[in-house]
Order: sequence, then structure tokens, then C-alpha cells
Amino acid sequence: MFEVAADAYVRFMGTFSGPLAGLFADVGLAGVDPSAAVLDVGCGPGMLTAELVRRHGADRVAAIDPVASFVTATAAAHPGADVRAASAETLPFADAAFGAALAQLVVNFMADPAAGVGEMVRVTRPGGRVSACVWDHGGGRGPLSPLWRVAAALDPRVGGEGALPGSHGGDLASLLDAAGLREVDEVELTVEVEFARFADWWEPYTFGVGPAGGYVAGLDPDARERLAAALRADLGDGPFTVTGVAWAASGVV
Repeated sequence: MFEVAADAYVRFMGTFSGPLAGLFADVGLAGVDPSAAVLDVGCGPGMLTAELVRRHGADRVAAIDPVASFVTATAAAHPGADVRAASAETLPFADAAFGAALAQLVVNFMADPAAGVGEMVRVTRPGGRVSACVWDHGGGRGPLSPLWRVAAALDPRVGGEGALPGSHGGDLASLLDAAGLREVDEVELTVEVEFARFADWWEPYTFGVGPAGGYVAGLDPDARERLAAALRADLGDGPFTVTGVAWAASGVV
């Protein structure tokens, strides 16, 4: 699902996750000492990592991801950061090593979200902050929602990503509460991206990235063309703006 080239992911989701990173960092670093070490859990090709490096400096940033191509790309972009191949459920760091741990667009893909958040709590020092964000797939307000909505209209069997953990309001706050965090709060973060042409929006879906890309790649050519035509009719030829809303929850260890 994510065993793809880093550039493919950047073109598919980076358009939205890049600007989201700044908004999420405002939440996840609130009250955190700028001199503290911070951790990006599930860094992908490094959109949030770049924001953390900008704010805390590369030598105070660590990042992990299970996908080798993402680890390579993030390490190359930020040579002073500690970037490792690892999963959220088994973080390769000592207890209380960080002032903050953040997971952007990752909890919904963790094999065990409770274990992953538990590990984030373990490696964050008392008084530090643990935070996570996920697109509002459940409410139909994520940046991928236009595709899933039109696909379901063509084929009612299409389920989308609304059933994934963290995809509804309150999901992430409940997860952080269960992990024993205090002062847990959940907010909405909104990103708007303008596309000049329909093709600029559609092409990244053909790269096979994530559930949406996998769905498109799995269609036969005729079905893919019908979907593209229906989406073009829905969105227009461009320019048009796609809005993505994410739920972000944060709490104190």
C-alpha cells in the first residue's frame, strides 16, 4: 500500500500533508521547549519532519517509518536528523527520550493504534506532549473524499476509508485518553489546495499510493476511465479547490 517511491507519495498526498504539517506542529509542539528533542512517528517522505527541523533543528529531531524508500528520502533531506526504519508499535528509543512525539496521518494505518500511541507515550518525558492527526474520512471532509464519494456513486460496494481508526471526530481523543494522557484536546485543522487542471489532481491517484491509489490501480481500464470521467464532471476541468479537514488530538504525559 505504501511500498512506493517517495516522490509518488509526495505527489499524491504531499500537496495536502505539507501545509497540514505546520498546523499540526502548532498543536503538537504547544508548550514544548524549543530545545527539546522531538519525534516524528510514521514520517513518510518527511513533510512533518521538515517542519520539526525548521522549528527545533535537525540535531533535535528523530523520525521513523517502516517504508525503506521513505526513510532514505527523509534522511537525505535532513542529514542531521536521526531517521530510522521502525514501526510505531516498537519504537527504537529509550523511555522519556523526547519532549514531544507526533504522528501525522499515521494512526489510521497502524497495525495496533493503541500500542503505537502507548509507545509514543513511553518515549515522551513527563510533561511532554503526544499528538496525532487523521483526515476526517468518516465525515467525508478529507482531501480524498471527492474520489470516494464519486466511486461509491458508481459502485455502492466501495467503502472508502471512513472505517479506519481515527477517521471520526472523538476517535483520537479517546485513543489518547485511554493511553493515560491528561489535558487531552481535539481540534479541526483545515487545508485548502487549488488545482489548475483536473489532470493535476487526478494523475497522482494512478500511482497506486494508499487505499485510494490502490483502488484506482485495481480497476480495469474501462472502469478507471468511467471513474475519471465522473470525477471530471463533478469537479470540473479546473481550476478548482479541494479542502481537507483533519482531526488533531493532543495530550500531556
